[in-house]
Amino acid sequence: MQSSASTVADYLASLPEDRRAAVSAIRDVILANLDSDFAEGMGYGMILYHVPHSVYPAGYHCKPSDPLPYAALASQKNHLAIYMMSLYGDPKLLAWFTEEWKKTGKKLDMGKSCIRFKKLDDVALDVLGETIRRVPAREYIAKCEASLRGSGRDKTKSAATGQSATKRAKPKQAAETSAKKAKVKSTGAPKSVAAKKATKAGNKKSTKKSSTKSK
Repeated sequence: MQSSASTVADYLASLPEDRRAAVSAIRDVILANLDSDFAEGMGYGMILYHVPHSVYPAGYHCKPSDPLPYAALASQKNHLAIYMMSLYGDPKLLAWFTEEWKKTGKKLDMGKSCIRFKKLDDVALDVLGETIRRVPAREYIAKCEASLRGSGRDKTKSAATGQSATKRAKPKQAAETSAKKAKVKSTGAPKSVAAKKATKAGNKKSTKKSSTKSK
């Protein structure tokens, strides 16, 4: 359930009292452990914690005009939710998180990055806070970029060529191309298929004329 609120204060004010209290308490834990390079604001109809463009100009790879999302907090129709993007794609951190949450005796209702709960007592606040603290902005950026390179979705532009990093020639291919060009320069360009056909046709025509004259 996306909100049209433009500020965090407006978003909190729009919530029922019980939900406002739960979201506010979780927000306090997030802010207390959040690296200073992250910023809080509204995004996708939720309270969003992100890496601003001033820190990471490339932005979110799916939509570079948006800042890189890190975590989010929302009041959905049938539940409350915390979105922890730092857990998605990091098996080691996820394993630690689920194990620590389990130790608290609280049930973990989680998707790929979304933790769903009904009330504040359902949330392991200490585990949440430590998870936020463990991933500073610079480390998060590095992990995101590594994940994109691994999946072949790295669209980082080369300042020198303006070409996508995924489209650059591989070293071996580049070397082979250079070698072929050097060979052409030293021996002369090989005839194209069309040129060879034209030469062959000319030879046949010349032979035919010679034969006619001899008769």
